[in-house]
Amino acid sequence: MNGVITAIAVVKFVILFLGGGITYIAFKAYRRTGEDSLRVLGVGFGIITLGAILTGVANQFFSVGLALGVLINSLFVALGLAVIMYSLYIQK
Repeated sequence: MNGVITAIAVVKFVILFLGGGITYIAFKAYRRTGEDSLRVLGVGFGIITLGAILTGVANQFFSVGLALGVLINSLFVALGLAVIMYSLYIQK
């Protein structure tokens, strides 16, 4: 079981690194261009990244069960994807 816990921690770190990178690049592009869709895109990826990290922390440090963690993570992903979809919709 320790191998699985280690693998989850590594994957969560990769999600934090990649999601944080995409969020940073989207906000940097927003500042450069002033396009609202890029700002909203960054928010969407930020929500997905935050959800992954929060559920990982909740599972590891607060004994939140796997099923509840998956549910909470899925809610963050769904919300983040809805925001990303909106960012594509408002594009000029």
